[in-house]
Amino acid sequence: MLEDKAKDLGRAIGQSAEYQALKRANAAITENRETAEVLRKLESLRQEAQRLFDAGQEPPESMETELGTLMQQVETDPAYQRAISAQANFDKLMMRVNEWISDGIRAGAQSPIILAP
Repeated sequence: MLEDKAKDLGRAIGQSAEYQALKRANAAITENRETAEVLRKLESLRQEAQRLFDAGQEPPESMETELGTLMQQVETDPAYQRAISAQANFDKLMMRVNEWISDGIRAGAQSPIILAP
């Protein structure tokens, strides 16, 4: 019973306007080679900077400068902005879903009627 309800919820979330917008926005970034390449470079530099931090070293100033430049590039990209907005809207939806689930759990815990699986 719970598995079926969870799958139904997953299907409903997958069909929501918020999820569909997020899917389209992420696809647009993937299809935009320039933005995708900047994001790959940015992630690679972030990982390298993290490795340096983990090793107790400071990243070179040139790395920090390049990270800043790449961040500025990506933050002004309209496709990236749409993806960030779509992600925020989807995150809000998921927070509401989690609240609804929590409300249901509280109500179920107080109910004297036990539903069979």
